Amino acid sequence: MLRIGKAAGCTAYGLAAVSSVLVALVSYRFLPLGVEEAMDFMAHHLDGNALALYGHIGVAPIALAVMPFQFLTGLRARRPVVHHWLGRLYVAAILVSGLSGLQLAFYTTAGSFAGAGFALLAVIWLGTTGAALMFALRRQFARHRVWMLRSAALTFAAVTLRVYLGILTGLGVEFETAYQLVAWLAWVPNALVMEIYLWTERQRKGALSQAGAQLS
Repeated sequence: MLRIGKAAGCTAYGLAAVSSVLVALVSYRFLPLGVEEAMDFMAHHLDGNALALYGHIGVAPIALAVMPFQFLTGLRARRPVVHHWLGRLYVAAILVSGLSGLQLAFYTTAGSFAGAGFALLAVIWLGTTGAALMFALRRQFARHRVWMLRSAALTFAAVTLRVYLGILTGLGVEFETAYQLVAWLAWVPNALVMEIYLWTERQRKGALSQAGAQLS
């Protein structure tokens, strides 16, 4: 049973890692195509809000691409310096893209419902990442890992946003309506799933600790 759980975990990590890197790469399609063609639904930000736009779409993919590598135990053990520098890059990318995303949320043409969803995502993304950094600096690595997992769940919203948007539009939902929905669907389920995972992990560790105490 333990082997099945471990295999499932490795498979889920592999799928998440590959999809994160691929989406990060595809996100840079605006470089050869231009924002108007590649991301027409965000092109309105070019008029008076271009710095925030490029800060978000140009830097957020870096965090998405780096994120999976921060959970490779082998890399942390054998190349701690690489892990630390990738962590700094991850935090810096989220600082820039998170603040930029917050700015964009207030000027979205998708409506206040979508704007609130994207704004709250940016705030919580910055907060969870800041907490992960704080615990790393304090060398409280168990707590650092927990907050990094929370941050990663929100970073992965870049992937789930596209998945849900594709599903909704494929089902015939108009793009404008689908975009408003994914402003929340892209990250709220991710955050809830991560909290459930962390809760079950605490329960499992508590049970093992209790069993060990009874044996001793």
